[in-house]
Amino acid sequence: MLDLEIVPERSLGCDAWEFVLGMHFSQAVSIIQSQVGTIRGVQVLYSDQNPLSVDLVINMPQDGIRLIFDPVAQRLKIIEIYNMKLVKLRYSGMCFNSPEITPSIEQVEHCFGATHPGLYDSQRHLFALNFRGLSFYFPVDSKFEPGYAHGLGSLQFPNGGSPVVSRTTIYYGSQHQLTRSASGGRCSAPLADLPLSCYRHQLHLRRCDVLRSPTATLGLRLHIYTEERGGPVSALTPLAAGARAGSPAARRRVVRFGDSCQAVSRALAAPARLYYKADDKMRIHRPTARRRPPPASDYFFNYFTLGLDVLFDARTHQVKKFVLHTNYPGHYNFNMYHRCEFELNVQPDKCESNALVESLGAVSITAYSKWESVSRALRVCERPVVLNRASSTNTTNPFGSTFCYGYQDMIFEVMSNNYIASITLYQPEGTRPHYAVSSIA
Repeated sequence: MLDLEIVPERSLGCDAWEFVLGMHFSQAVSIIQSQVGTIRGVQVLYSDQNPLSVDLVINMPQDGIRLIFDPVAQRLKIIEIYNMKLVKLRYSGMCFNSPEITPSIEQVEHCFGATHPGLYDSQRHLFALNFRGLSFYFPVDSKFEPGYAHGLGSLQFPNGGSPVVSRTTIYYGSQHQLTRSASGGRCSAPLADLPLSCYRHQLHLRRCDVLRSPTATLGLRLHIYTEERGGPVSALTPLAAGARAGSPAARRRVVRFGDSCQAVSRALAAPARLYYKADDKMRIHRPTARRRPPPASDYFFNYFTLGLDVLFDARTHQVKKFVLHTNYPGHYNFNMYHRCEFELNVQPDKCESNALVESLGAVSITAYSKWESVSRALRVCERPVVLNRASSTNTTNPFGSTFCYGYQDMIFEVMSNNYIASITLYQPEGTRPHYAVSSIA
């Protein structure tokens, strides 16, 4: 049985780990993976068809805990303990819930102190006792309903009949609302900022602008933030990644095709991982597919918290491709990357009406755009390439195939629910520099 400490408006955890409000989904998963054998039977709940309108949930049924994440920001907004019998709970070192201690109204008031009169939910027959960032819910028999006006503590219960906490929620703000969206899948609660403890000296993306000429991609402008180094611990600053004071802001944020790996490292700091491209499953679709592959392997800089991969040419060590990830649940790579908040503006070349077309005629494509809206404005290839990801150790893909559509110098990877899983931006082979081949005697 987990023995956990509650910190109202902040976290639930122990000395070794804690779930903190505002943390990213991937960080919560990392904690659970580190506790294999202690935390078991974990479930991830999401909507396959409506991933942006239904909360993303990590359910731990053997511990009676549910972590509720905002589906758009993918950060933790509510911690819910829905089975009090499966976990020990403390506050400021004082245990108020365990197999030996019943979390009655008297026990809660003794541990947490006095508060305002609670609120009664007549539909659920629940009495909510609210502290800042923390609520306790007591089931109350309907026969006590007429007397609840002066608070739960004012009701007269028979001996041994005092209400017991059935559910506890930790949230950000002064009072958690028991309301959901019209669709019933999204709980309304304020979202905390990313906690300082979750930055871990990594860079995080606020926005990514795709820089384009009328028909070609030039590069990316990334708006990045992290905790301020050398300043107050609580200070946050929108930094141009990894740059020193006094250097040009544009250079610190912009990466372009043809940049060297050193230039990208200066702009975006060292990558989280360096990955060498062992094979190219799309090579067969190229006109030069029969040519012998190069002796060296191209390699990726993986920036997981930016939702970005940068591919470098093995011979020139210059940028030749960018991959922007949207991190939707139900995709093979879900949870590897944070969502890349990109904006890509393309001139439409179809005459059909489209909700994405702005007053100036540009099509604005973001991580939340649906492919059906994009394809109505752009003349993309009609027959997509079917992509079925699998690894050498696990040849089955439970999430199914995705479909890749080409347009100009972009490849859109589309999921079965019509959302864009990733966008690959590349330089066509005709625009890359030619290499001279010399023989050595």
